[in-house]
Amino acid sequence: MMGRRFRDRTEAGRLLADKLSAYANRPDVLVLALPRGGVPVAHEVARALGAPLDVFLVRKLGVPGYEELAMGAVATGGVRVLNDQIVAGLRIPDYVIEEVAARSSRSWRAASACIAATVRCRTCGAAP
Repeated sequence: MMGRRFRDRTEAGRLLADKLSAYANRPDVLVLALPRGGVPVAHEVARALGAPLDVFLVRKLGVPGYEELAMGAVATGGVRVLNDQIVAGLRIPDYVIEEVAARSSRSWRAASACIAATVRCRTCGAAP
C-alpha cells in the first residue's frame, strides 16, 4: 500500500499554495473549491494567495436503480454534463435524464443556500 503524500488536506493546501505563489495578490485570481475534501485545500490556497474563495458545487446524476453509476453531473451556474457513452449504452431516455437532473438541481440549490448562509454567519460572527 502506498503511503500518504500529505498529513492532511490543510497541509496539502499549504504546499499547493507554495507552488502557486506567482498568483499571490492578483486581482484576477479566484480560488474555487469542490466540496467536500477540496474546501480545506482551497481555503489554505486562498489564504496564502490573498485571493477570494468560492465553492463550486457539483452533484452527480446517478443512473436510476444504479445511483452510484454516474450518467453525468450538474454544477454551479446551471452547468450540466452527460456521459454520452453511459446514456447511449443504457438507452436512458431524455425524460429520465430531465427527472434525475431536476432532483439533483433541487439538492444542489438547497446545499448552495446552506453554504451561503454559513458563510454569511461566519462573516458577521453569528452562529449558523
